[in-house]
Amino acid sequence: MTRTQYYVAASIDGYIADAEGRLEWLFQFNDAEGVMEHYHGFLAGIGALAMGARTYEFLLGEGKEWPYSGLPTWVFTHRQLPVFPGADVRFTSEDVRAVHARMVEAAGGKNIWMMGGGDLAAQFAAHGLVDELHLCVVPVFLRAGAPLLSAALRTPLELAGVTRFGQGLVELRYVLPADPRAR
Repeated sequence: MTRTQYYVAASIDGYIADAEGRLEWLFQFNDAEGVMEHYHGFLAGIGALAMGARTYEFLLGEGKEWPYSGLPTWVFTHRQLPVFPGADVRFTSEDVRAVHARMVEAAGGKNIWMMGGGDLAAQFAAHGLVDELHLCVVPVFLRAGAPLLSAALRTPLELAGVTRFGQGLVELRYVLPADPRAR
């Protein structure tokens, strides 16, 4: 069964990017013990991606080759954006519910990575389309920036797992309520 997973890293105070939209605070932990192996294991189970325009623009700005070769990617945007060379990118401004069904089909039995950001994740969650939150808590405080999720989820999430990495990183894996009205 295909699961939609919001796999994300956030500062202790709940930001996924700093006030300037940068991630240097996060990249300093790339070599933490176990992080890359865990990431590659997660990525092996992914069949499709969803991301917002800012996440896509960040990847464009990196200037490297497309890191998700072979994975169909939906970029939710209302703007014209350049196509990343070699990427299977599908730009859309449709409602997430309409697109999600196509993503599940394209994932071919694998999972969907709801990559970011917090506004898009909130739209998916509001319609009951996020099954799991994989939250890597990064031991820094940013005080401002892009929030982890731009909506309230008042129903407690079920803790399904905890993974410890080097340098104080911890991943908390939560299952979200299946009924969006419970959120």
